[in-house]
Amino acid sequence: MGSINYDDSDVLDVLIIGAGISGINAAYRLHDELPDKKYLILENREQLGGTWDLFKYPGIRSDSDLHTFGYAFKEWTGADIAEGKEILTYLKKVAADNGIEERIRYKTRVNSADWSTEERCWFVSTEQDGQQKQYRSRFLYTCTGYYDYDAALKADIPGIQNFKGKVVHPQFWDLKEDDYRGKRVAVIGSGATAITLIPSMAEVTKDITLVQRSPTYILSLEKYDPIAKVLRAVLPQKMAAFVIRQKNIARIYASYHIFRTFPGVAKKILGRLTSMQLPKDIPLDPHFKPNYNPWDQRLCICPDGDFYKTLREGKAHIATGHIDQVTNNEIILKNGERIPCDIIVTATGLKLHVGGKIATSVDKKLIKASERFVWKGCMIEGLPNYALSIGYTNASWTLGSDCTAQYVVRMIKHMDKYHKSMVVPEPSNRDQLEEGPLLDLTSTYVKKAEKDLPKAATTGPWRMRTNYWYDLVQAKYGGYDELVFQ
Repeated sequence: MGSINYDDSDVLDVLIIGAGISGINAAYRLHDELPDKKYLILENREQLGGTWDLFKYPGIRSDSDLHTFGYAFKEWTGADIAEGKEILTYLKKVAADNGIEERIRYKTRVNSADWSTEERCWFVSTEQDGQQKQYRSRFLYTCTGYYDYDAALKADIPGIQNFKGKVVHPQFWDLKEDDYRGKRVAVIGSGATAITLIPSMAEVTKDITLVQRSPTYILSLEKYDPIAKVLRAVLPQKMAAFVIRQKNIARIYASYHIFRTFPGVAKKILGRLTSMQLPKDIPLDPHFKPNYNPWDQRLCICPDGDFYKTLREGKAHIATGHIDQVTNNEIILKNGERIPCDIIVTATGLKLHVGGKIATSVDKKLIKASERFVWKGCMIEGLPNYALSIGYTNASWTLGSDCTAQYVVRMIKHMDKYHKSMVVPEPSNRDQLEEGPLLDLTSTYVKKAEKDLPKAATTGPWRMRTNYWYDLVQAKYGGYDELVFQ
């Protein structure tokens, strides 16, 4: 399709905030299904890619398989678990091939957005290259991810200020390989980032130790899916991509529901799989025996068992217990164990934030998203012509963000057909809604952020989204219950 040229001062049909994986997804759906609509993407950073451009730590990769983390409209042909640079290359190609790159305005920080009911328009104030600039748009679509780009989650580590070596958080990685070559490194944390860092850094460090307060479930997956190889060999490319994607979605949900329904069985299976990969000198308990059920927190994935391989080769070690004190050159646990180190990596989680720190108001009245319910996982109660891109906690993020994109496109078509200029979610029985979490995980970083996130209910269109297939049908064919069109 050819590109549409227009001045930035025009009133836009859709203004997308964020040029990460969700923003590019949203732009593609608009470009493909509503080619006559005028849209722009505002991106605070100097490049597209979001997470995959921001994070620079060793081994950065997706913890979801790329056949589901990638786009439905652009098949993924690489490894199931891919590195960040490969994902970034993929995103850039999608943007270039579909004319999306020319619609992005980089180095543009969005400070505020005010909806005018009288003018049926969003007035969005930004700072662009140090200059103030305002955009006007009929629809505002935030694709800013789920965490704070400017600040990491602060972890309470006793005595960390006493440490004389380097302390670095993965979100703000500033080390080169030579900076940790031959050094003793301690990685504090037990999530996906820590499990990724250990095998990547262990190749050059003198010693590297995972220091965890409590363990997590770590599941090995083959980097290259053998079934996917067979399907590509016998099916046409697009059909193979579709079948592989659906197979992987089915695998995700089968394991999720079986593990949640039979947690005792799940623990035994995961424990057995882990024991088979551990060296004899590292026991399952306490290092790999979590005190929570599988899927209360996300399972960590390690491709081809690289994390366990590093332990078996003696290149890495593990220490489990609460930190008593950090001295000038070591970490001391409350059980008396000491971990000498020259560098400490605080892989303790992200600071969650939804909506991109944009002061959002309706007719000059400030709206606090944390006091509002989310409609079908994609719109916020009381905010007109506004969409929010949120993914899944029990599956790939992109699956959820694409459901939102398809809902937005269909909603705009519906409004055009019936000559409506405003749509706003309004619960008919708000006082009867039972509040629930927006993200169904017990991880520390999620629990710390719950009070600041929008709310989900337990029933109706306000409940948390959990199933891609159901949500996709809703996005394509579902009703508009509890939406008010004007």
